[in-house]
Amino acid sequence: MATKRDYYEILGVPRDASKDQLKDAYRTLALKFHPDRNKDSGAEEKFKEISEAYAVLSDDQKRATYDQYGHAGFDQRYSQEEIFRNVNFGDIFREFGFQFGGGGSSPFEDMIFSSMFGGGGGRQRGRGSDLRYDLQITLEEAAKGVSKEISFNRNKACPHCSGTGAEPGSKISSCSKCNGAGQVKSVRRMGAFGSFTSVSTCPSCNGKGERPSKACSECDGHGIVQASEHFSVDIPAGMDTGSQLRLAGLGERGPSSSGDLFVFIDVKPHSIFRRDGDDIYLETNVGFAQAALGAEIEVPTLSGKAKLAIPAGTQTHTIFRMRGEGVQRMRGRGKGDQLVRVIVRTPTGLSEKQKKALEQLGDIAPKKGVFDGMFR
Repeated sequence: MATKRDYYEILGVPRDASKDQLKDAYRTLALKFHPDRNKDSGAEEKFKEISEAYAVLSDDQKRATYDQYGHAGFDQRYSQEEIFRNVNFGDIFREFGFQFGGGGSSPFEDMIFSSMFGGGGGRQRGRGSDLRYDLQITLEEAAKGVSKEISFNRNKACPHCSGTGAEPGSKISSCSKCNGAGQVKSVRRMGAFGSFTSVSTCPSCNGKGERPSKACSECDGHGIVQASEHFSVDIPAGMDTGSQLRLAGLGERGPSSSGDLFVFIDVKPHSIFRRDGDDIYLETNVGFAQAALGAEIEVPTLSGKAKLAIPAGTQTHTIFRMRGEGVQRMRGRGKGDQLVRVIVRTPTGLSEKQKKALEQLGDIAPKKGVFDGMFR
């Protein structure tokens, strides 16, 4: 399998390039390598490569994932279709006088998907829209993993006709308008930019490629009904705010297939712990005598209580590492650590006897040492 080139290198921009810089770079390269304008060998592959690079880097979330994990980690999280989802290529070419139809699509954008996946397959003819579900979990649940029940409404395949739109037993014939393709194509001349192929859903069969002799009595031939869904979602250990799960086929139903459901994770702020990646941070108070003489204290962890040894002479704000008491790592084995910052409490409300004892301690303290200047 060939190694992918760096997206920034493909577009010829620096890693801190702004969105305007990305757009300018892509527009220049796209006009140069578009297969309708450039018939040289390799131009179409170059066009696909620069379109993919722009689709990723122009999306803040995809760009952040790519910057953090590179191609190896990014490709595990996004399919080819997901890379191009919600990218408005046509907007880039408005200044060149391109006209746009309903839904925000353009001949140029249609040509991108037609070239990228062959005959518009990138948009999956008749595919339904994706859905988003925001799920909040606790830090403890994120650390260990949890199963959650979710409920949502969506359009799904009609159970009476199994999504065909045809009354059971009725005849289904190929659509005469699109000859069963589910799409109709038109070629337009765009002046100096050559000709562009526009691919759109067939209005006669709504992208199915077929038409029934008798429409389904339950869904009126649409093949889709509104339903309330209930599912159990397994949240793997280690997920953090902004992480997402893709549940294939649980999105809106289209004429021929369903979109996906994306579950976005939000981890609730914790009352005592602060998370940083796979590690967690905790602050705890210790008494002056404990810090000076040493002690073993009990501190909370995500899995319960644990003992922490405080060495003699510990200074306030010292941080101790408790290995393996953090969050389960999603990449790699084991867990992160728990880092505990100790805050030494200064005694208050002292009795006369206690004050005299501290004064005596101050008198006998070494000129330079742990108690130097503390009682002056």
